[in-house]
Amino acid sequence: MSLNLRTLLRLSTRSLLNRRLTVFLSVLTIAFSVALLLTVERVRTEARTSFNQTISGTDLIVGAPSGDLQLLLYSVFQLGNANANMSWKAAEEIAAMPEVEWTLPLALGDSHKGFRVMGTDATYFDYYKYGRKQSLAFASGKRFDQLYQAVIGAEVAQKLGYKVGDRMIIAHGMGKHSFKEHDDKPFTLVGILERTGTPVDRSVLASLESIEAIHVGWGKPVLGDIRTRFAEKQGGNTSLNMEQLQPKAITALLVGVKKKTQLFKVQRRINEGGQGLKMIGEPLQAVMPAVALQQLWKLVGVAENALLVVAGFVVISGLVGLMSVILTGLNERRREIAILRAIGARPMQVMVLLVAEAFILTLLGLLIGAGVFYLLLLIAAPAVYDIWGIWLPVSGFSLTELKLLCVIAVAGLLVGLWPGLRAYRISLAEGLSVRL
Repeated sequence: MSLNLRTLLRLSTRSLLNRRLTVFLSVLTIAFSVALLLTVERVRTEARTSFNQTISGTDLIVGAPSGDLQLLLYSVFQLGNANANMSWKAAEEIAAMPEVEWTLPLALGDSHKGFRVMGTDATYFDYYKYGRKQSLAFASGKRFDQLYQAVIGAEVAQKLGYKVGDRMIIAHGMGKHSFKEHDDKPFTLVGILERTGTPVDRSVLASLESIEAIHVGWGKPVLGDIRTRFAEKQGGNTSLNMEQLQPKAITALLVGVKKKTQLFKVQRRINEGGQGLKMIGEPLQAVMPAVALQQLWKLVGVAENALLVVAGFVVISGLVGLMSVILTGLNERRREIAILRAIGARPMQVMVLLVAEAFILTLLGLLIGAGVFYLLLLIAAPAVYDIWGIWLPVSGFSLTELKLLCVIAVAGLLVGLWPGLRAYRISLAEGLSVRL
């Protein structure tokens, strides 16, 4: 008579417990390989999401010709530096185009304790969007509205321990340590932004006029130089005229158009030298952020896919190790299999027994690997965000991750087929014979 499935599973479980050390090592190998695969996939997905959500609602980025990717990287992601600036006059003419709804000037080149300082205007907090067109929000304080006022991102506030009302010194250049500080013109911190998961978290924002003012009479008494400069034009009035601090050049310009159908027209006019504008002769480049991001992912896509393939091979190695453990144990279990055949187990049931063992061990590896994966997220997510600015949410499995887990489960089932076929072919006479 044949054995029922319940009896076979009970025998399989006891057999696994009898070989618990080798079984534990096999399950542990699969678990760590699964955790590695899930981690690589989560980092890959969240890195792409983080980059894609850095800027939203901006139609064009305009700057000096340097290539689409370089313009995107230094103006939005704060990576690298601009080769040249664009004139303020060109920025004004672009803003005056009938198709343009708003513009945001960006001036880079200074820093504060390793964090980049970005000169812009107060409308930055209205027009800059991230994620799904989310607006910037203040954790405390307000936007700047006077000279020598600054707003900082959440990461700057966290790492430097700043609060509203603190004083800060802007340094010339992008280095973490600078010997050229504008210490004669300190800034007052007036606002701290909520965390966004974008480079804004690592930014110090100030008005263009403030950035211009700290470079006027650099190295001399600040108010004396500036007020003397403007007093002659204002009949002895020493109050600062903000219009007179208008910059001559900026690093880049973010542009929003009134209608999406006008986007290509505006881009073409700027890239072709400003047809119909007075800025003819000044070469400029206008790029669409979404298109530039696609170019970026084409470049890094090979690397991220390579990481995923490597992690996949680690999983395959774990499954091959599991198969070798089962095959090795099969030679030691010939008499066990022969006894099962003798008490009524059919050859197909013996085969199912081996396949079930491989599948059970694979499922255990998947469960433990998922636990290790979430433990890594809980421990490493804050550090990953602080170092690379990529937030790894402790959330449920994505559709892609579930597909990967299902593929591994099916692979574990297939891994047991070969040992199962070997067991299927073991004859009763061979199992009962004595081997010398």
